[in-house]
Amino acid sequence: MNTATTSASDAPLSAPLAALVQMTSGIDPAANLAAIDRAMGEAAAAGAAMAFLPEMSLLLDRDRARAAPHIVREDDSPWPAALQQLAVKHRIWLHSGSMPLLADDGTRRVNRSHVIAADGSIRARYDKIHMFDVTLPSGENWTESSAYIGGNAVAVVDTPLGKLGLSICYDLRFPELYRALVDQGATAIAIPAAFTTSTGEAHWHVLMRARAIETGCHIVAAAQSGRHDDGRETYGHSLVVDPWGSVLTDAGAPLSASGRDYVLAMAPIAGAASERARQAIPLARSRMARHITL
Repeated sequence: MNTATTSASDAPLSAPLAALVQMTSGIDPAANLAAIDRAMGEAAAAGAAMAFLPEMSLLLDRDRARAAPHIVREDDSPWPAALQQLAVKHRIWLHSGSMPLLADDGTRRVNRSHVIAADGSIRARYDKIHMFDVTLPSGENWTESSAYIGGNAVAVVDTPLGKLGLSICYDLRFPELYRALVDQGATAIAIPAAFTTSTGEAHWHVLMRARAIETGCHIVAAAQSGRHDDGRETYGHSLVVDPWGSVLTDAGAPLSASGRDYVLAMAPIAGAASERARQAIPLARSRMARHITL
């Protein structure tokens, strides 16, 4: 275990802290849950107001047949309740990252985030909208839509960090989603991820900073990291980026060589930073002032 903490120089001492849990989740949900329990305890002890987990925090397994017994409808899954209990135990808000669940029709799956208050109540849900269907220059081929169905609704929820917009991983590449979140009042945006190493090296930091700058929001991106039990490798570098595009914390490279099962990275989320960025560069006002016909 290791803790990386970085503070913005202009953040007030009272600014709530976000704790990002960078994991190397595997194919054993119980082991993943135990790591989350330890990380949440450490985050709470350090004074964090809210902890953020990466995409597929409770189960990361590209072998769909092996994973299938664990993936059921939310009402039948033990995972949301387990995370609710941890939020109450540690008295901290929690963003679940995401978990695989069966869709209501029982055929395909959904990739779903939950925002859980410190009293254990689920305050928001979000199903990943954009499916990762790509063939990368590295030769990796991913067809997420063959097993998963995308969501159809945006979500913004009140949290101790302000109004938090929800998204997941590949959603990062679709700026129109982030415009919609801002239109609904978001001042911070969660982007839990399991970015591949090749795409992470090329695009992770620049896309996260771009989304922060163009929205005037804090970006909070907890990531998977290292070599996983199912053979994939993920990029790591969990980030908090402020609304001006400055990286406030970066959890660094994969954990594989370290023998640790998580890294905790923390940063303050100063609510006034969003207002300052939007006043300095008034994108919303400029957008309304121009009507371009193509």
